[in-house]
Order: sequence, then structure tokens, then C-alpha cells
Amino acid sequence: MSETTLHGARVYRSELAERTVRGWCRERLDEYPDLVFLPEITTSIGPTRAFRMPGGPGTPVVVLSGTNFNSALSASPASDMTAERDVYLVDLPGQPGLSCGVRPRGHRAEAYGRWLDEVLPELVDRPAVVLGHSLGAAVALASSPREMVRGLVLVNPAGLTSAATPPELMRVTLPWMIGPRDDKSTRLLNFMSGPDFRHPVHPFASWMTMVGKHCRTSLAPGPLPTESLLAWQGHNVTVATGSDDVFFSPARLHGPARRFLDTDLHVLEKAGHLAPYEFPEQVRELVRQAA
Repeated sequence: MSETTLHGARVYRSELAERTVRGWCRERLDEYPDLVFLPEITTSIGPTRAFRMPGGPGTPVVVLSGTNFNSALSASPASDMTAERDVYLVDLPGQPGLSCGVRPRGHRAEAYGRWLDEVLPELVDRPAVVLGHSLGAAVALASSPREMVRGLVLVNPAGLTSAATPPELMRVTLPWMIGPRDDKSTRLLNFMSGPDFRHPVHPFASWMTMVGKHCRTSLAPGPLPTESLLAWQGHNVTVATGSDDVFFSPARLHGPARRFLDTDLHVLEKAGHLAPYEFPEQVRELVRQAA
């Protein structure tokens, strides 16, 4: 399905913007010599690009990134898992990256759930762990429990409850949206980060500046329908968040994790909303336990 046949909101502000962002992503992915660009996957919400990092014989893991993030950014922490297992990185359609640049129309969470149901068997031929961060966690929860899913590891997860919107959020977001610059991107990223990961110039600042200039950002998804969440009860689901996550704090997630998924919440001390990039070794351990 070509992007011209889709009618949702476009991610990129122009064709030049699209080429700029996609070029940056390809350059970052090319830095990993063992990474394999897999054939494009045709799905109900548009062409999807995925990548394989060959690894050990353990249960493979499929990585779904959060809002405004993608495989090019997730490749570094994901590469730490290849000593034990193959790692598959997937760019979500409707997010900046190498997949379709048009967002799903209508019930977006439902569309993303169907999308993952379509994509997973194209990636792996045996059960895999799905590692979802933020938006990626909501996508995983919106999909259907099936034999191909050994378990879910949901970090800083959207989908279980609404995101908090503290007053400081608008003070750091609006300047970045109106006139993106690295200093404004740094303030936004530092707001999202744990206390030990706030920098004078954040490592992801140049990327977020590019996103602000060239892309129409999307909001965090709201809570998923109760029936979608309850479908995962009795399955192997791990939920974790940072002690300093400003959007999905432990206090915000303890109840929904227990009520809907019948699981306890893992709290990653001193981690913020970017826990997979701040504490990849702890996330790797959660994947190991789920596998």
C-alpha cells in the first residue's frame, strides 16, 4: 500500500523534510555493520521497515520505540542484547523514521494492534519477546495475545492510563514546537530524563530539533479499551517505569498494572521516561527474565 492511498495525518512537513529525516536515520543505522535491513513489509497502515541485529540463540526480542523515537535511536541500547539473542527493530508507521509517513486514521490504537499482529509473523518464526517503550508499549498491548508472543516487556508504558501533564510540560514543550533549537530540545529532554541523565546539551538534542523542524509530532495515546488490557491477563507481561518518569510515574501505574494485567510494577530507580536509553542493562535483565 503506497502512502498516496492513505489519508491520515502526514508526519513530515514537506518532501524535503522527509528526505532529511530519513537520510539521518539511514546514516545512523549504517553505523552498525551487522545490522540487516529487512525487506519492506506491506501492512494495513502502510509500508513498514524493520531491521535485524543477529545475536545469540536465546528468545528473539522485537523492539517498538516510543513517540518521536525509532530504530535509529534504539539501535545502541538494543545492540547490548545481541550477546544472547537476535534483536528486531521496527519503525512504527506514522512516526519519524523509515516506515510509512502517514498516521493511521480513526481508532489509532486498534490500527496499531492489527499492524503488530501482521508484522510479527513476518519477522520471526518462533515465539519472541516484544519490548515496547512508551507508545510502543501501547501498541504491544493493543495487539492480540498469541503463541508468537513469548512475553511483553513494557517500559514507561502508555496505554494503561493517561499520561500526567504537569505545568512544566507546556513550559518546555511549546518553545520547542514554536522554534526548535538544541537548547530548547535539551530542556524538553532533560524534563523527560532521570536526575543523572540531564545534560547541558542532551545527546538526543539534535534529533529532537530535527523532529521539531521537520515533523508534526503526535501526542501520547490515551488508555486502551479495558477489554484489550484484560486480554493479556494470565500472560507473561512485565511492566516497568522509572522512579522519576514525569508522564507515567510508579504511583500512576501501580494500580492499572495490578488491576488490568494482574502483575506487579518494576520501578527503575533514578530512571525517567527514557529508561531504555538511561538504564539499558536493567531493561536487558527484564527481557532476560521474560524470555
